Amino acid sequence: MNEKIVGIIGGMGPEATVDLMQRVIEATTVEDDADHIHMLVDNNPKVPSRIKALIEGTGISPGPCMAGMARGLEQQGADFLVIPCNTAHHYYEEVAASVSVPVINLIQLATETIHARQPELKKVGLLASSALRMIKLYEPWCEAVGIEIVYPQADRQDSVMQLIRDVKAGRSTDAQIEQYNAAAQELQAQGAQCLLVACTELSVIGDKLASALPVYDASDLLATEIVRRVKSGA
Repeated sequence: MNEKIVGIIGGMGPEATVDLMQRVIEATTVEDDADHIHMLVDNNPKVPSRIKALIEGTGISPGPCMAGMARGLEQQGADFLVIPCNTAHHYYEEVAASVSVPVINLIQLATETIHARQPELKKVGLLASSALRMIKLYEPWCEAVGIEIVYPQADRQDSVMQLIRDVKAGRSTDAQIEQYNAAAQELQAQGAQCLLVACTELSVIGDKLASALPVYDASDLLATEIVRRVKSGA
């Protein structure tokens, strides 16, 4: 069977892209090199900043750049595409419309996975960039299946956002990790029945998150879906 090739619209940020690739490798059952998944990767850190465009309002839209990357990956032979950045899915429609191959919607994937695994769930706690709350990226998908999203309070969210910035810069402190876990505890106190790590920078430090709640990691869900599609021929 000729396996499908995945194209990764990456670089947002670079370490998060490499983290996804590593997760795909670890999720693939292999006996030899040839059993691994063919990944075409455009790890482009020059994609215009989502933070500047959406939070600060000072930057240009990343959409055209991402659409160009998508077309390039399709031309190189990618059978389907993924975007390992939650916030960048604000531009999903623009990217999907630029190519003829499927583009996995990570927001839809994460929401549907949580709903399937915990069908009675009513509240999910989101650990993510502040941009996600501003643009209500997850709300339409979650509301459609009766799930309410809860976010950390403003000061905690500011700490989470600073941690995201520092992970991008290749640094984070123990004090920041403590604040991150405090934000997770606060979400549980608000009634969250699970946590969703909805920022691929936070996925990079996924082993630092401590919570008694079920934790879903968007990067991990995406890696699993990539392997499923390739190996099943879906």
